[in-house]
Amino acid sequence: MSTVETPQTAVHYVIDGDKSSFTVRAFAAGLLSSFGHNPTISIPDFKGEIFLNPDNIEKSSMRLVIRSASLAVTDDIREKDRAEINKTMHEEVLESESYPEIIYECSGLSATKMGEGHYWGTMNGKLTLRGIQRSQPVATRISVSGDDLRATGDFSVKQSDYEIRPVSAVGGTIKLKDDLKFSFEISAYKQD
Repeated sequence: MSTVETPQTAVHYVIDGDKSSFTVRAFAAGLLSSFGHNPTISIPDFKGEIFLNPDNIEKSSMRLVIRSASLAVTDDIREKDRAEINKTMHEEVLESESYPEIIYECSGLSATKMGEGHYWGTMNGKLTLRGIQRSQPVATRISVSGDDLRATGDFSVKQSDYEIRPVSAVGGTIKLKDDLKFSFEISAYKQD
């Protein structure tokens, strides 16, 4: 699965999707922005691996693959509105049939060791969305305990960087801003 370089001294971890969470928040513009209707979208289907080099953290790497068709609005809204938003997201925004995977690859990390097994840093990777690849820094906190690794963080993406035009849904009452905010809590286990 990996296309990133793996250092000889790196410890191999596999992401556990069942114990991890990944969401994206879109921000409303226009009529509903004053009501704070900012759709939250779950990212339930992703897999990946991490090669953590405890002796030289900067040489660590990771690869994450998201199945784009799995993204779904989680807000408490009418089912008809949810269906329309999901359809717009998959057909017009993500083009899930043409681009079934969203990929993040990182072969370099800027990090500071905060204590034994605890790091704070930035992954300096590339995000491929709709066939377009861009540099994407991701701030993260990493904690290693025994055979378990946890990483938490968030990052922002501009849809226009991936040639996604602003869309609207629910009869034009929901219009989204260019910025999206991704948040994650990743659990991974050591792979022998």
